[in-house]
Amino acid sequence: MAKKEGSAMTVAEAGRIGGRLVSEKYGSAFYEKIGKKGGSSTAEKYGPEFFGKIGRKGGKAVTEKYGSGHFERIGRKGGQKVAELIERAKSLDSTERAG
Repeated sequence: MAKKEGSAMTVAEAGRIGGRLVSEKYGSAFYEKIGKKGGSSTAEKYGPEFFGKIGRKGGKAVTEKYGSGHFERIGRKGGQKVAELIERAKSLDSTERAG
């Protein structure tokens, strides 16, 4: 975002600084709390089926952008990562038992 002549910072820069200050002051739990509050308000206002509707809309946009195999690829990648983590935990557990 370009700076306007005579302005000290862009809106994006101001937002980033403000977000960092809020994070330092209130911590990550603050964002979790306001996120849950916003989600509850949205569900109350639009109904729980609203989330399904926006999820489908987002999924469609992702499919259009990355192709129909995208979710399959990221699912496989996630499954492989979980399997690696399980194996690593098992090896750590057996090392602790031996030592």
